[in-house]
Amino acid sequence: QVQLVESGGGLVQTGGSLRLSCAASGSILSVDAMGWYRQAPGKQRELVAFSSSEGKTNYADSVKGRFTISRDNAKNTVYLEMNALKPEDTAVYYCNVRQTIVGIGYVYWGQGTQVTVSS
Repeated sequence: QVQLVESGGGLVQTGGSLRLSCAASGSILSVDAMGWYRQAPGKQRELVAFSSSEGKTNYADSVKGRFTISRDNAKNTVYLEMNALKPEDTAVYYCNVRQTIVGIGYVYWGQGTQVTVSS
């Protein structure tokens, strides 16, 4: 089992910045990818950004150029630096970790952290 603990959410004005952190602990043998999703009220959960084990990153078009995902593999932690925040970025942000053990894929989710951007 892998436990994910998120931090860094909060209330910020339009144009402001926040940094989310997600620390993974437990049975971390090999992590395939770490990333962030978000879910706004009345909407489906969507991918924000992810970082593969090879260091490749991918971003949703809506956050490209504003958000940056990074990883500290020694600390099993993934970060999401969010700049130039907009009201439409308001959502609950979830950390996501994927790993494969003996050919079986596992997906873990954090508890979510609220990000609110005021206009």
